[in-house]
Amino acid sequence: MKRRTPFLAILGAAFFLLSIHSAPAAAEDFKLTYSNFFPPTHVQSQLAEAWCKEVESRTDGRVKVEYYPGQTLTKAAQVYDGVVTGMSDIGFSVLAYTRGRFPVMSAVDLPLGYQSGRAGTKVVNAVYEKFQPKELMDTEVMYLHAHGPGLVHTKDKAVRKLEDIKGMKLRGHGTSALVLEALGAVPVPSPMPETYQNIQKGVVQGSVYPLEANKGWRLGEVTDYATCAFSAAYTTSFFVVMNKDKWNALPKDIQKIIREINDEWVVKHGEAWDTSDMIGIRYFLNQGNEMIGLDEKEAARWKAAVAPILDDYARDMDKKGFNGQEIVDFTVKTLESVQ
Repeated sequence: MKRRTPFLAILGAAFFLLSIHSAPAAAEDFKLTYSNFFPPTHVQSQLAEAWCKEVESRTDGRVKVEYYPGQTLTKAAQVYDGVVTGMSDIGFSVLAYTRGRFPVMSAVDLPLGYQSGRAGTKVVNAVYEKFQPKELMDTEVMYLHAHGPGLVHTKDKAVRKLEDIKGMKLRGHGTSALVLEALGAVPVPSPMPETYQNIQKGVVQGSVYPLEANKGWRLGEVTDYATCAFSAAYTTSFFVVMNKDKWNALPKDIQKIIREINDEWVVKHGEAWDTSDMIGIRYFLNQGNEMIGLDEKEAARWKAAVAPILDDYARDMDKKGFNGQEIVDFTVKTLESVQ
């Protein structure tokens, strides 16, 4: 005699199979790569790595970021293009390393007399929010930040007045190269990772950079003097950007989490620039080096020497179809309001 399957058992099995197919799919995991030119020991690199860990933590492990510091994935000048083309998913480097590519954002680097990294960081993000330049639209901008006052550092020869710097070969890039030209020096462009060796070997007689680099890049070991011309101090703008396709592939809830982290981290970077400037000063002086101050009259001379750079920038931007003076005025006024 055949055993009949009870109707309720059949119905239960059907519901079971249906529940398997209709159950929500497990949350998808995302793996991203992050390229940074800073060495792993530098505070800015440590902050970037902490960002990666924070993203993984707050997304409950749904997003994992493989971090590549010290140019191990892409070189400093190639980081941005590397993000655009997908060589890395996220990148952190210097806008000025690709001179002429970011015309609007380069206004931030002008020698406006920067006093701190906090101020520079506020200015660069304000300029980005105000003008939303197309030059950055081929990536998803995570956030921007900027270092403290960029100052002249030299080996063997002290620069105490404008005449002393004339003809000296000093490392500079982007706007800092223009600053050196205006002061009478000969700029030699090169990424920061090459600066130590270039000064040590005598390829250049020094460089312009923020005080933090004396410790962060150990440049205090190969320089002897820092000329603290704050009246002509520039800054350098940094980007943290993500590949557009990779960003758009992330669910909205993850995008929201990352934006929240970005808002926190931009503040951390600005503060870190200032803290590391103080560490850089101590390191520099502990090498037996000398910091040179300028009196009011000499400081005014330096400010006047670099002033034409602002006018040249405005005229050049007008030729490119922008309102150059508007960009300069906004940048100057923003710095005045946050300094």
